[in-house]
Amino acid sequence: MPTRPLALVTGASSGIGTVFARALAARGYDLLLVARDGARLRVLAAELATTGASATPVVADLTTDAGLAVTEEAITRAGRLDLLVNNAGFGTKGQLVDSPLQLQDQMLRLHVIAVNRITCAALQPMKPARRGGIITVSSVASFINSTGNVNYCATKAYQRSFSEGLALECGPLGIRVQALCPGFTHTEFHQRMADDQQGRAPEWMWLSADDVVQSSLRQLEAGGATICIPGAQYKVAVFLARHLPLWVKGLMTRNVYKRD
Repeated sequence: MPTRPLALVTGASSGIGTVFARALAARGYDLLLVARDGARLRVLAAELATTGASATPVVADLTTDAGLAVTEEAITRAGRLDLLVNNAGFGTKGQLVDSPLQLQDQMLRLHVIAVNRITCAALQPMKPARRGGIITVSSVASFINSTGNVNYCATKAYQRSFSEGLALECGPLGIRVQALCPGFTHTEFHQRMADDQQGRAPEWMWLSADDVVQSSLRQLEAGGATICIPGAQYKVAVFLARHLPLWVKGLMTRNVYKRD
């Protein structure tokens, strides 16, 4: 019988996903590491092995049915799962009308279909065990409507709403559910977004990936609220986003970035 809990992290090859993997290994978890980049996954698995964790790379493109099937099979083969971290995601910039349709379809598949499919697979061993946790990395963007980010904001709002509903279903089963809603975080993801725009959000708006992950895990372990918003500045921003008129929020999001 395995003595260490098992976690699955999607998008584990970089950014917040890698930080989640390291933090969970430090907490005594074994890991299933899911991403497209097999070379990076193998390097991370070797690193985590030095801490005593068993880390298994699962190379899968979650925008495809084949990649989802590989991930679902990994859960079935393990026969158990204590924590799922739905972290895989990407962003685009530019008006929807000018954005490649294939890219928008991939975003919908990754942020919506993949989250639903993998969560359903994770619940299969969690439900009879009557324990477990599911963290879905949404975004502060889920609370706003931003020009140039239409589908990103919309799909992140789906993830947040999905998590809130799932928490109601899973609470009586002993399964904790969280929607993690970070703002700008120092990762490759947000660096690419900033570079693409030839600008950068003000420094006070940036969070460290370590702080984001630790806030998430502490809140989940304490049985805290379903929505986790790291950083006081983003708690204020979300409060305003929930209460200000839509046109005011639109003005705010247009001015998030400044030119260098």
